Amino acid sequence: MSDAPLSGIRVVEFTHMIMGPSVGAILAALGAEVIHVEPIGGDRTRTLLGSGAGYFPTFNRGKQSICIDLKSQDGIGVARRLIDSADILVENYRPGAMDRLGLDYDRLAISNPGLIYCSAKGFLSGPYEERTALDEVAQMMGGLAYMTGPPGQPLRAGSSVVDITGGMFGVIAVQAALEERHRTGKGQKVQSALFETTVYLIAQHMAQMAVTGKAAAPMPARISAWAVYDVFETRDDPIFIGVVTDSLWEKFCTLFGLDELWADESLRANNVRVQARDRIIPVIRAMIAGYTRQEVIDKLEGTGLPFAPIARPEDMFDDPHLNASGGLERVTLTDGTETRLPLMPIEMAGRRLGQSPSIPKSGEHTDRLLVSLGYDATVIAELRNCGVVE
Repeated sequence: MSDAPLSGIRVVEFTHMIMGPSVGAILAALGAEVIHVEPIGGDRTRTLLGSGAGYFPTFNRGKQSICIDLKSQDGIGVARRLIDSADILVENYRPGAMDRLGLDYDRLAISNPGLIYCSAKGFLSGPYEERTALDEVAQMMGGLAYMTGPPGQPLRAGSSVVDITGGMFGVIAVQAALEERHRTGKGQKVQSALFETTVYLIAQHMAQMAVTGKAAAPMPARISAWAVYDVFETRDDPIFIGVVTDSLWEKFCTLFGLDELWADESLRANNVRVQARDRIIPVIRAMIAGYTRQEVIDKLEGTGLPFAPIARPEDMFDDPHLNASGGLERVTLTDGTETRLPLMPIEMAGRRLGQSPSIPKSGEHTDRLLVSLGYDATVIAELRNCGVVE
């Protein structure tokens, strides 16, 4: 898209799994040309099973693919020429891997001083920086798993939230470096990390300890800031309801005929209601249990009271809001299957930013990219015959 925010920006990524590819996925959605460098035979993420089966199609839409043997000197030569054509490099290999390949920032910046080099790692600089980390490792180390599960049962969040958020912080750093390059003409190395991202996510609980002197309890055992902030069972399916202001408490009592609770004037202040939860919540649970979920939704719709039916990921394909607002785009998987996947969750100038609806096949753009880098047909054939590219 020539009118996209990052149109004209070239990104070369040496990535796999989620964190690194998510950096490139966001930049691609913003209009950058993103080239995914894969090993000969293709990125192993393509063939993951189970919960990993959705990684590649989610985070590699709208990219180009080139396969290079980075264990060969000729392959490194191809990679260097590709990087010299780029504005941004993204990598999430193990610590030291890019250095051993000769693709570290200091060496690359000699021939491409404007290069912005984004490393997505497990840890920022410090005693842990050489460790290998995964989303789950970071959630356990950083306190997020402790806060998610019930007491004594740490539980990782149900999505790769740290990988994706860590990727988002990488994008923030890249965009800041791009703006600085506009002023200085120079690139720089930026880094985001899983562990520090996790700690940032639980900062509110650290601050809670500092403010109150009491450690934060895991979310299932927490004392909520609001008296009514729970999942309630209806006659069929559960629903979440939050009553987060005193005016909404009045509205909630009126809507559901909770005359006895409203008549107690002491309950009209939120903090008093929090202390009286043991008395309030059983009454509300019994009342909500008499309705179907749709009946509760019909009452709450348009009132300003926060509510949410409890949905599953597959329910999002048929979500009326997403379908009406264009929040899902049609995507063709590499095997030809058509599906719909979420767009990046922002609007710019009143419009959603769509990615390319296709997912690149392994090495799909190799020849075209090599031609653009100045390789002629004879050399490309030789590189293919020697297994340097695919």
